[in-house]
Amino acid sequence: MIDSSEAAPPPRRRRSDARRSIDAILNAARVVLGERPDASMEDVAAAAGVTRQTVYAHFPSRDALVVALVEAAASEYLAALDTAGLDTAPPADALARFLDAGWQFLRRHPLLLNPSAPGAPRPGRNALSDVVPPRLERLIRRGQDAGDFGASLPAAWLADAVIGLQQIAAAQVAAGRVTTREAEALCWESTLRLCGGEAHR
Repeated sequence: MIDSSEAAPPPRRRRSDARRSIDAILNAARVVLGERPDASMEDVAAAAGVTRQTVYAHFPSRDALVVALVEAAASEYLAALDTAGLDTAPPADALARFLDAGWQFLRRHPLLLNPSAPGAPRPGRNALSDVVPPRLERLIRRGQDAGDFGASLPAAWLADAVIGLQQIAAAQVAAGRVTTREAEALCWESTLRLCGGEAHR
């Protein structure tokens, strides 16, 4: 007779297996919901290669899955900003890196800008609206202090305006009005004009 303590996988292995399942589900949700915002939990499970029961074991509802997806996306974006040198690179270069990180984020997570996507509760942590604007504001203020950007407008207002510009540009891409390359170029030029800077790209 096999002792039950010997038959059961060790806790570390169970945690590792659960983490792999969660990562597979979130990655599948990112792709599937990005393409079809109304996709079901069954669709996500099929794409992840797990059962529907496994998805529900980790995410008790569709809203819970979407919230977890948004939180994972936020963490990923903030990590990209952490490595972009926003506080150390020359201000115009840092501003370009900020926009580049945003474009990479939007390409990877199109669900977050899809107007037809079902609404979901706001994540309780890593909320981008709480964290990103202050980082950009600090960057712009540094550029203003250095004389690289115009100082006639408040840095906080410019930060919100730059973020809004990128969201509008991304929406234009989603609507098929411009290509991604065109939107990136237009967004960059508009951002520089808004901030009173000169092109350094």
